[in-house]
Amino acid sequence: MRILVDADACPQTVMELLGAEALKRNLEVLFVTSLAHVREEERWQGYQFLIVDQLPEAVDLAIANRLRSGDLVVTQDYGLAALALGRGALALSPSGLIYDDDNIGALLSWRHLSAVQRRKGARVRGNIRDLKPQELLRFQDALNKVLGFG
Repeated sequence: MRILVDADACPQTVMELLGAEALKRNLEVLFVTSLAHVREEERWQGYQFLIVDQLPEAVDLAIANRLRSGDLVVTQDYGLAALALGRGALALSPSGLIYDDDNIGALLSWRHLSAVQRRKGARVRGNIRDLKPQELLRFQDALNKVLGFG
């Protein structure tokens, strides 16, 4: 199993936790980010990053092109999560939501409604923020569950 992370929309605390867990469990983790979101701080030295163009969906396409059955995708993007599930991969949001066949349809419907609202001029998305300690624990519990340790 590899962990592929949509790093453009992933809180740093989650990325740090993923890096530590991957190291502890000897898993490969790949953070995929666009040029607009490159992290150059020293704490990211040693992590594997793939940097792609700033074009819309470039990160999603890079992940989709590398995705294999049994991988884990960490993303907030419902479309990418649905694609991962369709290819036999696991999908998890940075907030700890485990995407599955029971919830992905409703999430994709919500995504469509949000797109309709954006076309009408509404602002629907928020900013990326670090998780509160209890939120990070919820993510770690979900991660352990999908990795088979919880």
